[in-house]
Amino acid sequence: MDTQIVTQHQDGLADLHRIFDLQHSVTRGGIAPTLQARKSRLEKLRQMLVANEAAFVAAISSDFGNRSADETRMLEIGLVLNGIRCARKGLTHWMRPEKRHVDVAFQPAKAWVRHEPLGVVGIISPWNYPLFLSLGPLVDVIAAGNRAMIKPSELTPRFSDLLARTIADTFSEDEIRVVTGGVEVAQAFSELPFDHLVFTGSTGVGRKVMLAAAANLTPVTLELGGKSPAIVCDDVDVAKVAKSVAFGKFLNAGQTCIAPDYALVPSSKVEAFGKAVIAAVGKFYPTLSGNGDYTSIISDRHYSRLVGAVDEARAAGATVLSARDDGVAAVRKVAPTVVIGAPENGVLMREEIFGPVLPVIGYDSLDEALAFINRRDRPLALYAFSHQRETLEKIVDGAISGGVTLNGTLLHAAQDGMAFGGVGPSGIGGYHGRDGFIRFSHARSVLKIGFINVFEKLGPPWGGLARTVSKILARRR
Repeated sequence: MDTQIVTQHQDGLADLHRIFDLQHSVTRGGIAPTLQARKSRLEKLRQMLVANEAAFVAAISSDFGNRSADETRMLEIGLVLNGIRCARKGLTHWMRPEKRHVDVAFQPAKAWVRHEPLGVVGIISPWNYPLFLSLGPLVDVIAAGNRAMIKPSELTPRFSDLLARTIADTFSEDEIRVVTGGVEVAQAFSELPFDHLVFTGSTGVGRKVMLAAAANLTPVTLELGGKSPAIVCDDVDVAKVAKSVAFGKFLNAGQTCIAPDYALVPSSKVEAFGKAVIAAVGKFYPTLSGNGDYTSIISDRHYSRLVGAVDEARAAGATVLSARDDGVAAVRKVAPTVVIGAPENGVLMREEIFGPVLPVIGYDSLDEALAFINRRDRPLALYAFSHQRETLEKIVDGAISGGVTLNGTLLHAAQDGMAFGGVGPSGIGGYHGRDGFIRFSHARSVLKIGFINVFEKLGPPWGGLARTVSKILARRR
């Protein structure tokens, strides 16, 4: 390796540790940011986003090859701005100490819980929604009074460089910093002794991040992925539901961690559903290759994997329906595709797809569909379509997932009033809004003894009064 490159790499890692040490030392000063300081940082973040909106949209589109500008504004910038509004509105209430009950045996006393900053929080964000998944958790981290370091994906270099510059222009080094670089920087980042570490990405990389964090006993929030199913019940209109599933599946060309990964459809309606999905695609995206609304696949490697997975299923006898458009390969786009009868041991049914390919699987009973889901790792999201309340309740009760949207897709993740997160292999912990404030805070319990401490009066030496009190406590119901 060239000596200059080695030196630059070493300097970059040294800077990483320098920034962490600076932020860490500030958080150990014993003074938590005030309500006004937190609101001020949130406002500065809002102004930064608004002032640089066009630049962020252009940078992300350039990194993808083509990324829908409206999707970036709506699904990234808009959601972050909503999160900022929610935090600024709720902070006064969230920061108030919470009174807690004191049992009669410990009276007179008062008890409360203070939600205090953890310290320095690391955020490792992915490429698919690079802005939202960098700044979304940052909003909650700021609201909770923490300092932050962000490591965005190396697959979106233009966005990452822009974010680093705008953050540096907006915040001081001891508040927030962005560090850029490749896999080695990400590894070194995850090995820092953060007070909390947030990672969004694949399950495989998530395991490595958690392992690195464990060396420092750093608590983690992992937002991973998995194969999120959509269950289509027998009582719904196939065409209407197909449109809804297609909407959630093909936004960002399927490169969404909570996109419907596959659809479970009554066996008699599988073909009709597949054709209805392709028909909906024709209305959403009349053309593909030259259509700015339809996003490209992030890299040649990801593109080849998707094409290979469809070819594998076709060779195994699956029926492939596709919205054809000449020239898509030249702009690294994969046409929206439905695969009926994909082999269970193939890539499409074995791995998270993360692209515009939808396997459709037939089932003969709802119990069979639920069993199909439960044989696999618990997904990040679950979608169900039915007009029957009892049916929807059976689905929610019968299959565990990180979150659920009923009679729609994706939208549970956009609610700042609810935590978003996975379960098991699809993630650990959740955040958004007040739940994010709590996630990135330490709930510190405080007990203030009253004018007399009963327990100190009991002994030692322990005597008859102590034994009497013990018997009373043991008999209480």
